[in-house]
Formats: sequence, C-alpha cells, structure tokens
Amino acid sequence: MECFLNVAERIAFRADKMNKVNLFEAPQLFMDVYCLEAGQEQKPHAHAGAAKVYYVLEGEGRFLVGGEARTLGPGHAVLAPEGVDHGVRNPGPDRLTVLVVMAPNPNQ
Repeated sequence: MECFLNVAERIAFRADKMNKVNLFEAPQLFMDVYCLEAGQEQKPHAHAGAAKVYYVLEGEGRFLVGGEARTLGPGHAVLAPEGVDHGVRNPGPDRLTVLVVMAPNPNQ
C-alpha cells in the first residue's frame, strides 16, 4: 500500500465525464480526488451506512446535500451524512477539483 503521495500529481481530467482518481483505499475509508470540467457533475445519490466529505481544492462547485444547494470554492468542506442525497456539479467556466473521503468504505 502506498502511504505517501502528491495529490497534485494525480489530478487528471476527462473530456467525457467527471474523473474519480483513487488516492487511498482501506476497509475503514477511501479517499479520491474528483476532477470536473465545466458542465460535468456527479448526479445526486445516497449511500446507506457511509458518510462522505467533499473538500474543494480548486475551482467552484455547486454542492447538493438533502434539499440544500450551495456554491463553494477552495477551502470549503461539505458533509453528506449517510442516507442523504448528495452530489456536485461544476457550473464552470473553470475546472473543479475536490478531495473526497468516504467512511466506512462501501467498496469493501
């Protein structure tokens, strides 16, 4: 397991859809960086038994949690509690990068 990495070196965008780049994975959690070009989104969805935190690295995103939506920029964090609909959209015009941590890891 890789324990040290440079997040900036892992950032990679895709023209066709939001890119999820996995940084760390363990049974207790995972950490990704989401890379969204202008107009791309993660459609609203919910996770049973797991919470998610978004942390904006660069750009500005429109975050939805439950019935509330906010546009947030670098340094802002968002908690999506378990079972609550959540998602993110990049309204543009700039790119959006978001650090994402989810616990426990639903993929384990």
